[in-house]
Amino acid sequence: MSTRHPVIAVTGSSGAGTSTVKTALEHIFLRESLRSCVVEGDSFHRYDRYQMREEVAKAQAAGSNLSHFGPDGNHFDKLETLFRNYSENGSGKIRYYLHNEEEAAPYKQKPGTFTPWEDTNENTDMLFYEGLHGGVVNGKINIAQHVDLLVGVVPIVNLEWIQKIHRDTESRGYEPQAVTETILRRMYDYVHYIAPQFSRTDINFQRVPTVDTSNPFIARDIPTPDESFVVIRFRDPTKFGIDFPYLLAMLHDSFISRRNTIVVPGGKMGLAMEIILSPIVDSMMENKRGLERSARRTDY
Repeated sequence: MSTRHPVIAVTGSSGAGTSTVKTALEHIFLRESLRSCVVEGDSFHRYDRYQMREEVAKAQAAGSNLSHFGPDGNHFDKLETLFRNYSENGSGKIRYYLHNEEEAAPYKQKPGTFTPWEDTNENTDMLFYEGLHGGVVNGKINIAQHVDLLVGVVPIVNLEWIQKIHRDTESRGYEPQAVTETILRRMYDYVHYIAPQFSRTDINFQRVPTVDTSNPFIARDIPTPDESFVVIRFRDPTKFGIDFPYLLAMLHDSFISRRNTIVVPGGKMGLAMEIILSPIVDSMMENKRGLERSARRTDY
């Protein structure tokens, strides 16, 4: 953790809603004229798209599992090094994963590959990570200890499966049975490396549907935001001075379910994120500027 070089991490699986948090934070950064070093979790996968297919086939032939959720499919060590180095001196090594033709064209590479490793831009205000592993602790690896604000975004597991099945069959052309097999193959890594992170998050956003999702493997569509609530849990409300009466006043139809938990309508998820995160980011930046002012006075 670092006052001078803060690290914000948003962790959650694909389709969970991490992009909603990313959008909320980008609005805050733009409004406050903040410069962020943006890191995508995909860029720290161990294998590119083509290598991963080969490695998964090898693992299955050997009777073992390999997924993007676990340590064998990722560079946990490099991600921790980045967080640690950025916290200490505001720099580190990053690369980019090229998801499609549009992203790959400027680099003259194939989609599904990585760019070369490069240094982060200088003079950024903070590092912002969005991906699967912002709060991982695994053996000697402790990524979570370097994060100043750790945000988790996760739907209940049946909804997460519905979203994955729907996305992979409708948008990516997979058969439902193949998607189900992928879910099962990744289950061990999900239980051991993804789920535990949500016990370490400072703030957790969990989407809960209000329609029947008891059998996610036959669901015809994804519940809409208006068919859900978002449960927002603060691990320690005093850490960031969370003002629950203010949140209740600003977020219509919200209510308190526990001393550290507020529930808001699903359609207000993005608004809730901006209202909650704005004062936290402002406070982090004010502490950073205060430290820099003190350092300048000392030097003078």
